[in-house]
Amino acid sequence: MRSRRNGPDPVTAAPTSWQALDAAPSLWRATASPLPALSPLAGDAQADVVIIGAGYTGLSAAHHLAASGLAPLVLEANEPGWGASGRNGGVITAKFRLSFPAIAAGHGRGMAKRMYDIAHEATDIVAELVDTHGIRDAGLTRAGQIKAAHNHETLAYAVKEAQWLRTEFGDTTMTVLDAGQVREETGSAGFVGGVLNAGSGGIHPLNYLRGLARGLTAQGIPVHSQTPALSLKRERDGVLVETPRGTVRAKQAIIATNSYSDLTPATREYQRTLIPFRSAIIATEKLSPNLAASVMPTGRTYTETKRMMRWFRMVDDRIVFGGRGAFGKTDSAAAFAALHKAMIGIFPQVADVPLAFSWSGLVAMTLDSVPHVGRVDDRVMVAMGYNGAGVAMSSLMGRYLAAFARGERPDVGLLDVGRMRPVPFYALREPAVRLVAGWYQFLDAIGR
Repeated sequence: MRSRRNGPDPVTAAPTSWQALDAAPSLWRATASPLPALSPLAGDAQADVVIIGAGYTGLSAAHHLAASGLAPLVLEANEPGWGASGRNGGVITAKFRLSFPAIAAGHGRGMAKRMYDIAHEATDIVAELVDTHGIRDAGLTRAGQIKAAHNHETLAYAVKEAQWLRTEFGDTTMTVLDAGQVREETGSAGFVGGVLNAGSGGIHPLNYLRGLARGLTAQGIPVHSQTPALSLKRERDGVLVETPRGTVRAKQAIIATNSYSDLTPATREYQRTLIPFRSAIIATEKLSPNLAASVMPTGRTYTETKRMMRWFRMVDDRIVFGGRGAFGKTDSAAAFAALHKAMIGIFPQVADVPLAFSWSGLVAMTLDSVPHVGRVDDRVMVAMGYNGAGVAMSSLMGRYLAAFARGERPDVGLLDVGRMRPVPFYALREPAVRLVAGWYQFLDAIGR
């Protein structure tokens, strides 16, 4: 990617034919409230800010721009929620892939505190948006999340981090649990202990996304589905976005396409800053009442501490279980089988419960393990790279993007887009991901 000073090349490939892609066959899609009626862009339109991508980032940005008195217009190549916003696990947590002690060690305590505040602002904004738009079917919970340790070494690390947060930042939301308490919480005897983070929660991710879309369209904010951005060009006093059936002229543009930036020519170059990592999810049929009462009865969300981390939660008496390691560009039967085996390893009591859903999506990893947001140049802004914790963080990035669009300079800590770097040897990213993931799987298998 070019330097921040010069910005991206505003001239992209010539428009090509476009064919919409199928959405993930997920539990969320099967149980989602309907989208509002959305149509493709037809003809020429104008806006203060054109937003490419109708996921959490794009719709949150549109919400905050409109609240500022600016006129946004949103373009989505498929339908809102087609990408990561409709495929994720619906886990809301105040964290980055890079731990706060590690941030302090590398960048100082002040930076760690700023990142800590950003992480907690992110979880709060989800509740704020749900309340503002009355998204009752989002099923938002704030019951907390437990990091369940698979061995004593990882438990010691999790406890040390919790103690560090209490000492340095006065965080009282962390509680250390012993093996018996984690067994009562999860219904699994496979963990030696854990740490409860009381501030985390869960949500129906697609209903949350569709609720945002309903709220925006009710305000008259245009959200166009089936409208890929084929080119993004600079003009004398703004930008021009070309789509198959029309154009948008705006003073500024926001790129909010994350791991799916390569779908259209206008955003393709941003993909070179990301390492897409496929994440798979399975969901069981509904458990019997007795069995459901014994598995994750508190309504919390859970993660384990292995390198190829698995997470799990109960939704409507179903186990929803997800994790990394689904290689390739499409869904894989082998990946789902491995995930099912891992689930039964943790919850052997559900071995005979059939699976009802299996799907996958892309997580956008960055070289420095944190997202990035800000101005690429005087016309274009971007936010992406959520590293597997995007429901809350991408919602917050919409607020920051609106601030940048207003000419403000919010303190985004390590998330500054000027720190975003292209992936070296980009063409080798897929075999590199397989190699690293395979090594992690081996270490997990031998208990390291």
